[in-house]
Amino acid sequence: MERKIIKTSDGSVTIHLPEWDEQYHSKHGAIQEARHVFLKMGLHHWLESNSKRPLEILEIGFGTGLNAFLTLLESNSNDIEIKYTGVEAYPVVPSEIKLLNYPEAADAATAEVLFEKLHSVHWEISAPITEKFSLLKNKLTFQEIDLTSQFDLVYFDAFGARVQPELWGEDIFIAMYKALRFHGVLVTYAAKGSVRRAMISAGFQVEKLPGPPGKREMLRAVKL
Repeated sequence: MERKIIKTSDGSVTIHLPEWDEQYHSKHGAIQEARHVFLKMGLHHWLESNSKRPLEILEIGFGTGLNAFLTLLESNSNDIEIKYTGVEAYPVVPSEIKLLNYPEAADAATAEVLFEKLHSVHWEISAPITEKFSLLKNKLTFQEIDLTSQFDLVYFDAFGARVQPELWGEDIFIAMYKALRFHGVLVTYAAKGSVRRAMISAGFQVEKLPGPPGKREMLRAVKL
């Protein structure tokens, strides 16, 4: 499948798949979307409500590493210990990684070496990226995930339900519910009614929230 690097509205880039007319991040701003959905509505919300440390995060769709990188920056600036697990079936290749401008676009050019390290560490082995942030990358399909009460927060960043509806059904969210600890939180950019209903059927308490630029709503789910 053809893949193109395109620039989004906030100056950060993303990978576009012309055949699906789909991209890894919002065309309205890859960094803006990630900061709103996963940091503000996910990480910051969880930290405001919980004192547990270290925090353990599961990302569904590691992709370009943008969400992991921004979370690493938060770990550094707020002195938060984070254990981060990213799941990805089709890793981004080195030639694409070289074109990703996230350190510069996020005003964190001095952290470029850390962004590179996120991609260079081996898969299937937990590796320290900084003193406070460790990363485990697992090469799996989402359907292969089988984890129990391990995570505090899930970043659910799969391709949209329009192109991959099988990634947004009840079975997937049952697996996410199982992977979270009690009071764990899942956030996603999606807001479709079918996605919300699948989350509720899996056992989550779900709320609609204001979406990132270019999107009216998003969802946050809690395991109660």
